[in-house]
Amino acid sequence: MTKRRRWRAIAAGALLSALTLGTGWIAFDRTVAAATESLREPDTGTLVVDRENAILRAFAAPDGRWRLEAGLDDVDPRFLTMLLAWEDKRFHEHGGVDGRAVLRALWQSARHGRLVSGGSTLSMQVARLLQRLPTGSLVAKWDQVVGAAALERTRSKNDILGLYLRLAPYGGNIEGVRAASLTWFGKEPRRLTAGEAALLVALPQSPERFRPDLHPAAAKHARDRVLTRMAELGILEREEVERASAEDLPARRRAMPMLAAHAAERARQAHPDARRIALTVDAGLQARVETYARARIAAMSPPLSLAILVSDHQTGEVLAALGSPDLLDAGRQGHVDLTRALRSPGSTLKPLIYGLAFERGLAHPESLVDDRPRAFAGYAPQNFDHTFEGVITARRALQLSRNLPAIELLQGVGPARLVQRLRRAGAEPELGNRSLPGLAIGLGGLGLSLRDLVSLYGAIANGGVARPLREEAGAASALGQAAGALVLSPQAAWYVTSVLAGATGTVKGSPGTIAHKTGTSFGYRDAWSIGYDGRHVVGVWIGRPDGAPVPGLVGQDAAVPVMRDVFSRIGPENRLPVPPPGILAGSSGTLPPPLRMVGRAAGSKLTDAGGPEIVFPPNATRIELGFAENRNAALALKLRNGTPPFTWYVDGAPVERGLYARQAAFRPAEPGFLDISVVDAKGAAASTRVFVD
Repeated sequence: MTKRRRWRAIAAGALLSALTLGTGWIAFDRTVAAATESLREPDTGTLVVDRENAILRAFAAPDGRWRLEAGLDDVDPRFLTMLLAWEDKRFHEHGGVDGRAVLRALWQSARHGRLVSGGSTLSMQVARLLQRLPTGSLVAKWDQVVGAAALERTRSKNDILGLYLRLAPYGGNIEGVRAASLTWFGKEPRRLTAGEAALLVALPQSPERFRPDLHPAAAKHARDRVLTRMAELGILEREEVERASAEDLPARRRAMPMLAAHAAERARQAHPDARRIALTVDAGLQARVETYARARIAAMSPPLSLAILVSDHQTGEVLAALGSPDLLDAGRQGHVDLTRALRSPGSTLKPLIYGLAFERGLAHPESLVDDRPRAFAGYAPQNFDHTFEGVITARRALQLSRNLPAIELLQGVGPARLVQRLRRAGAEPELGNRSLPGLAIGLGGLGLSLRDLVSLYGAIANGGVARPLREEAGAASALGQAAGALVLSPQAAWYVTSVLAGATGTVKGSPGTIAHKTGTSFGYRDAWSIGYDGRHVVGVWIGRPDGAPVPGLVGQDAAVPVMRDVFSRIGPENRLPVPPPGILAGSSGTLPPPLRMVGRAAGSKLTDAGGPEIVFPPNATRIELGFAENRNAALALKLRNGTPPFTWYVDGAPVERGLYARQAAFRPAEPGFLDISVVDAKGAAASTRVFVD
């Protein structure tokens, strides 16, 4: 072959090689592009955290694996250093495939006739984990190479490392360093010992063979190999390696955190797509309350259960919420959130009754009231102990929780006003099928939840101003940020606080540290204690989840000790506030004559002498009359107080005249807003505005 022909052959060969390489590169590029389209972020479970980002409860990913969100900032920096040194020391230099490692792996495979080392980079491992690729074959290795190239093309190195932190297998259904650290060590991966970090580096190499709970010897050997290598590389000192090698391995899997279980589940259901939800709960306090509650309930026979709620009455934030002592206790129906269960509140509404009487000038804490048997239009309540005190101060009557004086004051205040103020406090009372509330609601004849009562007492504690209870951090709505609803005047709220704190008279200065009231529902079904200091409200309920009677269950004996124990776990008590301006201090004899003796104690009937009040329809509500089905639907009109006869007006036009009855009916012509007003015989008026459809 001549020299010219030889050069032509070489050139043709080079051109063919170039074309082959070019075609191969184009094909590879297209393959990588196609793989890029298929890359998807892994699903992770939801983390519910407290006000300081401590984990309250973790939920598994949709596929049932414990795979939790984790970024570089969530992990001990030393663990990251050890991971890269062990798995891929040239991670930040290569483009997804480490050529040196691949050549070394090919050479070793050729020498031994089998796959000795894979030459995998972290990027290739992430591609395998992300796409659930098999291992141990050349085809699988090629798929990893393509996947690694696709990752490097679309993500930064930190993003790829973050994917590894979420996907690395750690045995069983545990994936990712956060879930692994919580499972094996019971803590977040931000602060790991050298031994813990080494175990988390070693485990993903063979997560089942190295599981410390099943194969402790193999796990220790794998961990110690990593420690030895870190010492050789100068990442760890020899002394530290010796201490780390002596660390005990975890002998069992730990349960995932499950604090404030009901509140966390409710938040997850409200935000099903959120991967991280922050609550106002204090994880430390929640843990102390739950530990205490489990110990306390262990001494009580099932199905007796317990619920506790702690709030900051100045902000409305829920700091601890225990719907049941144990979510998984089927014998006590642990899955039921008893902080929201509707129950009879017993005597817990008496402070609001007295507060309204104080606010309206019907009574004063030092006013004399009558605790003797009587009937109220056929309703004849009895005291809990079936005894009577006779004429005593309103302060003493509330402290002793006497029923007769409370009902007499409620008659003057009006049951409808009591319900209205409950709603202002954020409570949602259940009145059953009664169109108008009666006097029986003052002794527990309605349904309220523990959350409702904590809201109410929070308003009293906060000088009469209600702050809506909230559990979600950073979710203070416009309602939460705006000025709270006024439930009681500041003076009336302070009077109530001084009484509930046990003060013996209305004097200046703080009445003490804790004000509280108990309640026991009819038939011994519910035991309550609600207390507050200058910052916190603690609500306690004890009873059976099914509402059955529990003979001998009394709020004073069962619930008060729990309330006091919870306060001791919150920390130092905050003193109750000093009185606001306008407080009338003194004894019964120094009060203005109309306040010295009230109701029957003064020889008169206690009534509300105010003008008419529209109790239905309530103002600013939407009333569904069912126009689509019945064009003749009627709107009920109901009032209390005032002097008959009455005249009703709708949109300025009279619709009923000369009525002596306190209820009427009006048939709207069409859906829309209605301005409704009523005028009594003395010219006093009331109005409301509603939307009907």
